[in-house]
Amino acid sequence: MAESKDLTYEANIRRSPEFALRELSAHFDQSNGVYRALHRLIERLDEAKILYALVGALALNQHGYERATTDIDIVMTREGLEKFRERFLGLGYRPAFEGAYKTFRDTEEQVKIDVLITGGFPGDGKPKPVTFPDPKDAIVLNDIRVVTLEKIIELKLASGLTAPHRLKDLADTQEAIRALTLPLELGSKLDASVRAEYERLWHTVHDAIDPYDEERAQKK
Repeated sequence: MAESKDLTYEANIRRSPEFALRELSAHFDQSNGVYRALHRLIERLDEAKILYALVGALALNQHGYERATTDIDIVMTREGLEKFRERFLGLGYRPAFEGAYKTFRDTEEQVKIDVLITGGFPGDGKPKPVTFPDPKDAIVLNDIRVVTLEKIIELKLASGLTAPHRLKDLADTQEAIRALTLPLELGSKLDASVRAEYERLWHTVHDAIDPYDEERAQKK
């Protein structure tokens, strides 16, 4: 079944196995609909001089941990968000649903864009020591402004620890530890409120025995 221009990007992923396979294959060379929407967004933000910082799965991709996703998570200041709304709503972007203030759709790819506001709280949205950063503190990877790896890990841990529906964020952290060979010492760079969880996840990765690794199993 072919994709439909009348559906959202993620709805087409669910509806059409052919579309889903094609988009997944293109994701890892950063040429699928999500990445086309991302590059178009970045170009417009740069032209409008609106600072941003990529977070979430796409940011992890830039740091070397490849995970497929169907949306874009990006941090802006409240002033940057207002400027974006004034400049671009109706010109390539629309609210994702009626009344949406900081969630949009790219009208070409129908990809969802979630804007996270500097100073806001991840996970359950309640006050906590970990907050979304100022985009001026971003680093540049592959010509994209990206939140530092330490901050991404910190945000994901804070999110997964406080929101039951965000347990995937803890799984992402665990997989990032494995895929990127993150050191235990990275925990010392994180906020104290999430440090113990990072260390716990690190040990779940490094203390596990692979039953197919006989040599390691014997040493244990």
